[in-house]
Amino acid sequence: MKDQLNSDLFDPRNEMDSDYSRGSAGSGGDFGFAFNDSNFSDRLLRIEIMGGPSDCLPDGEGCTSIVDWARHRKRRREDMKKENVLDLSLCPEEQVLNDGQPDMDDAAGCENQDEEAVAMVEETQSGDEEANSNESSWNMACSTVLRVKTLHISSPILAAKSPFFYKLFSNGMRESEQRHVTLRINASEEAALMELLNFMYSNTLSVTTAPALLDVLMAADKFEVASCMRYCSRLLRNLPMTPESALLYLDLPSSVLMGEAVQPLTDAAKQYLASRYKDMTKFQEEVMALPLAGIEAILSSDDLQIASEDAVYDFVLKWARTQYPKLEDRREVLGSRLARFIRFPYMTCRKLKKVLTCNDFDHEVSSKLVLEALFFKAEAPHRQRSLAAEESATLNRRFIERAYKYRPVKVVEFELPRQQCVVYLDLKREECANLFPSGRVYSQAFHLGGQGFFLSAHCNMDQQSSFHCFGLFLGMQEKGLVSFAVDYEFAARSKPTEEFVSKYKGNYTFTGGKAVGYRNLFAIPWTSFMAEDSLYFINV
Repeated sequence: MKDQLNSDLFDPRNEMDSDYSRGSAGSGGDFGFAFNDSNFSDRLLRIEIMGGPSDCLPDGEGCTSIVDWARHRKRRREDMKKENVLDLSLCPEEQVLNDGQPDMDDAAGCENQDEEAVAMVEETQSGDEEANSNESSWNMACSTVLRVKTLHISSPILAAKSPFFYKLFSNGMRESEQRHVTLRINASEEAALMELLNFMYSNTLSVTTAPALLDVLMAADKFEVASCMRYCSRLLRNLPMTPESALLYLDLPSSVLMGEAVQPLTDAAKQYLASRYKDMTKFQEEVMALPLAGIEAILSSDDLQIASEDAVYDFVLKWARTQYPKLEDRREVLGSRLARFIRFPYMTCRKLKKVLTCNDFDHEVSSKLVLEALFFKAEAPHRQRSLAAEESATLNRRFIERAYKYRPVKVVEFELPRQQCVVYLDLKREECANLFPSGRVYSQAFHLGGQGFFLSAHCNMDQQSSFHCFGLFLGMQEKGLVSFAVDYEFAARSKPTEEFVSKYKGNYTFTGGKAVGYRNLFAIPWTSFMAEDSLYFINV
């Protein structure tokens, strides 16, 4: 009982924790009837709307699409950068409340003419947060007050919804002792703030379009109203997604609160991009023009329909060289952002050798990546599956195999006493099942004597065309007049010993486009090959 009495009933953290556990937009019921009603209010909120060249309209005002909203917001941010180049000595001194951590001592050092608490909602930002901010920072203090709105507010309701207002009304600050509280905002934020304040009472919004919802989302992030951010996020997720909207959601300000509250929205945006561009070859120009966040979303997918991880690596290099022409910038983005999305363990050894000599990667980074890949390749299959399973629950997917168009192979090469290689191809039961009745799957390329080869598994009819069966063939990539003689042997593991048993061997002289193999590798019908008691599917 003592612990309960000592807890703060209006601590907004309590509201946020319980808020969405019940799946509602907010806690405490619907208090819409009390909004701006003096009978149910204990304070007056004075909202000073500040003007400036770039602050006439909210980002969503007049926008009919998400593209318009993004274009307008970008233009405003560029204007703000120009406006910020001013002489700070010309700005009058104002009391500034940091909406992250108000300073109690500073509050007493400023006397307002009307004896009101003034909360200029500004905070020092850096990096992406500064670039994405709605606020024009110091120049707000030098702007003109366009108009003033006065609202009757209930401090318990606002404090329960927002840590910003909770801190404003508590902690013994001068503002907590005043009946009048003043907020200064840009004109572009007015409509969104009014929607936000109404939401804190009624748990609902009147706006439904993506541009307007994004304005409210930005205001909710600024004033720390997590329940409204989740509500906006849910409404935006229910709207039709486009490449433009998905990229915009991934480019929202990256404060900690927003990262948590809007995570479902950004996850949906990533899934949309990964699904739309899973076959990158169909959208080559479009994908090459995507920003970094879009490329990361696509490369994080396990379902990327691409020939091999070698092709993923080649694409990433091509994109990075196009987007980051300066070597220093390219090395930075490859090493710190994109390398973790390339699944080096599934690249061919031939390509891994090229990674070591690639100037686009820092040598220390490339060496570490290649060494890790080689260690994974050297592991036993069960250990590889274990490593992949461990990573499936994390954001790191480097040991998880994608749905490649060409199946990865393990290759062991020998130079002496003569050039030869042992190639291992694993096929899962479901992959074989998908071959019926006339499908085929190809392996990634491997090399011997400077020539490229591949394996292809088929579901085909036997030589008498009496039943379906499993076939395996060895082909040479090069076409034309190239002639190349090899000795070959096909072997397969089988139960109960799980040892490799030789099936066929011989020699063959390859010419361009030719292949050698066996239409019925196991000399059994397809139904027996795919049966539950099949001898040829191990560890299933």
